[in-house]
This record gives sequence, C-alpha cells and structure tokens, in this order.
Amino acid sequence: MAAPAQLRAARQSFDLSDEDFQAIAALVRKEAGIVLNASKRDLVFGRLNRRLRVLGVVDFATYRTLLEGPNGADERREMLNALTTNLTSFFRELHHFTYLANHVLPDLLGAVPRRRVRLWSAACSSGEEPYSIAMVVHKALQGRDNADVRILATDIDTNMVQTAAQGIYPAARAASIPSDYARMRVPEAGDTVSMPDAIRQYITFNQLNLLQPWPMQGSFDVIFCRNVVIYFDKDTQRKLFDRMADVMTAGGILFIGHSETLFRVSDRFANLGHTTYRKIR
Repeated sequence: MAAPAQLRAARQSFDLSDEDFQAIAALVRKEAGIVLNASKRDLVFGRLNRRLRVLGVVDFATYRTLLEGPNGADERREMLNALTTNLTSFFRELHHFTYLANHVLPDLLGAVPRRRVRLWSAACSSGEEPYSIAMVVHKALQGRDNADVRILATDIDTNMVQTAAQGIYPAARAASIPSDYARMRVPEAGDTVSMPDAIRQYITFNQLNLLQPWPMQGSFDVIFCRNVVIYFDKDTQRKLFDRMADVMTAGGILFIGHSETLFRVSDRFANLGHTTYRKIR
C-alpha cells in the first residue's frame, strides 16, 4: 500500500471527491454486490488511479462518465478487476479438502456406476482452489473408471481467469501443496511449476459475475464459495446462497470461508462444522 505522502502527492493530479467515491461505490455494489465503505476509500483511489493513467483520463469525474456511458461495459469490467481482492493459496483451509477426500467423494463415487459428479469453485481467483480440488479428485479416482467428474471454476476477474487457465505458478506458492499431492505438479524452466494435463483435464474455467444470470445447466454436488460473501451485505448473501441451493443436488455440500457463516443468512443448509454445510432443502 502506498505511503500517506505518496497518496497525497498523487491526489494533486487525481482528486477523488466524496461524490466520485460514493458514485463509484454505488456502481461497484450494483455490478458485483461488493460493499465499499469509507474505510476502502484509499484502496479505491490507489487501484483506480492506475486505470486513469492508463486511459489518459484527466479526473475521476470524467472516469465516471466513461463508466456510466453506453460503451462503458468494458471499463466497468476492468474496474472490477482492479478492485477485487485475489488472496488465495493451494489447499487453503486444508480441513475442507480433507473432508472432501475422506467423506464427500467416497460417498458420491460409491453411489452408482458411472456416477456424474459436478463441483464448482465459485470464486476461483488465480486458480489454486480448483487445482487443489482437482488433485483431490484425481487421487480419489485412481483405480476407478465409473465416474464422470468435472469442476467448474469461475471468477468475476477476467485477468484472474486467464491466469488460472494457464496453470503456471511460482514454485514458492506451490510449497503449500501437501506431500500426498506434491507429485501432481511439474517443474518448469526457472522457479515455476505447472499443473499437468492429468489435473487440468477436470477443470473448465469461465468468467462469471455471481450477481448476474448463471448459464450453467445441471446441478452441483459440491460448491466452494469461500471468502467471497464477506464483501456482500446480508440481503445479497441471502439471495446468493438461495440461488446456490437451487442449483445443488439433494444433500449437496457447501464450503464457505473461515470468517463467514450462514447463521441468520440461509436455512436451506445444515451446519456440519468447520464452515461446511449440507443442503437440506
């Protein structure tokens, strides 16, 4: 984060007025459901300041005109890319993947021959989450040829979706992959690793705004929606989890982030503990 002196110097050329901030915050909430309160003002300024410079726009008022204009869709997407936080890691919140491996997948794969299993990483960021899911799936499928398993990975940030689809990471970031799965990565030239085809084959990456219509067909057995709804107000959370319940199979499993809860948000899931829920209706 820029030092206060740097922010003050930058504001000599780009002033983010109260009116500009409130208008941008309202647009972000409308487009993505993300609530930006006054404490996020410096973050908004710092990240969008770069967009103004790239575009050659002289001030935030002009930038707002561009965003709100009839041809502003592309820049609204770039704005959301700039403002969304993409903190993630391989096997983040390891207990979710342990539960997936030890309980969820054995139940799903042992149910019927040629079982169709669908999982959704609903905020995949740069891809570590869906690749972690795919590693667990790949291990669970060893010795089985009776399952059709696919993972949908989506994110609002188009840049993150592109990065995720490439499947190439600094080796230091791959260090968090547990030893049981460490062989499921390929060293590349330089200090990087890549996800092999045996892991990538399970995943389809797409851009998706969770507040907009969902084009998916069929239902999901497992949804990972972690560390997303902390940015939404309660009403938006209720609507989102209701929609997720609608696209899940009976008894489907929902994983949410460690600082999130469905308490007084949704009564369509039973709490299994450790931010793991089962759909009950």
